[in-house]
Amino acid sequence: MDCIIIDDEKMARVVLKTLCNEINSLHLVEEFPNAIEAMKFLNDNKVDLIFLDIHMPAFSGLDFIKTLKSPPKIILTTSDPQFAIEAFEYDFIVDYLLKPITATRFQKAIHKAEKFELASADPSPVVTAKTLVSKDIDNDFYINIDRRLIKIDLPSIYLVEAKGDYIKIKTEEKEYTVHSTLKKIEEKLPDALFLKVHRSYIINLKKIIDIEDNSVLIKRDVIPVSRSKRPELMKRLDLL
Repeated sequence: MDCIIIDDEKMARVVLKTLCNEINSLHLVEEFPNAIEAMKFLNDNKVDLIFLDIHMPAFSGLDFIKTLKSPPKIILTTSDPQFAIEAFEYDFIVDYLLKPITATRFQKAIHKAEKFELASADPSPVVTAKTLVSKDIDNDFYINIDRRLIKIDLPSIYLVEAKGDYIKIKTEEKEYTVHSTLKKIEEKLPDALFLKVHRSYIINLKKIIDIEDNSVLIKRDVIPVSRSKRPELMKRLDLL
């Protein structure tokens, strides 16, 4: 993957350049101390991946993102997670790295970027970078609540329920209410674990305690199963 670095801190660029040189699949094309110079470069050149600092003087990383017409994959680099939250809403954001960046965390981010590249080449359903980050069971799942990113262990989720303009995510330890839609979160959950059984409910198949007629019992919640979803549910269960 051809990549560039945009960061106003020289030492940060040195660290990223060193990390890039250790990954065979990465080809560092150029590095820039500000977004303006990078914009000029991108007018005539294309890259596959951008390492982008968020907090830069004059023209921030968020300002830069808004100028991109055909954005490549972007990995954010920042020392303040609050700056990453707004940019996290963009589908082409593959990951964000908190400084100081470790080699292990850097490699994980590149792995995400490489998976997204493979998915993009597949003409069957369009998958965004953001979706891939969430649909990999080994990855962390983040939700945005009050401008904070809260990490949730995917297998701990046993039920997602639609509540008007919000969804309620129930886990083994806690419940979260998020301003989103059931369709949006369904795209982010791994098919191996989750199934939408009703227009208002997504369940974790591994958490089912009992099935009776057109309902399932998960924890203490009795969840309706629509007639159209029942065949898929029965197909997905490990029946004797």
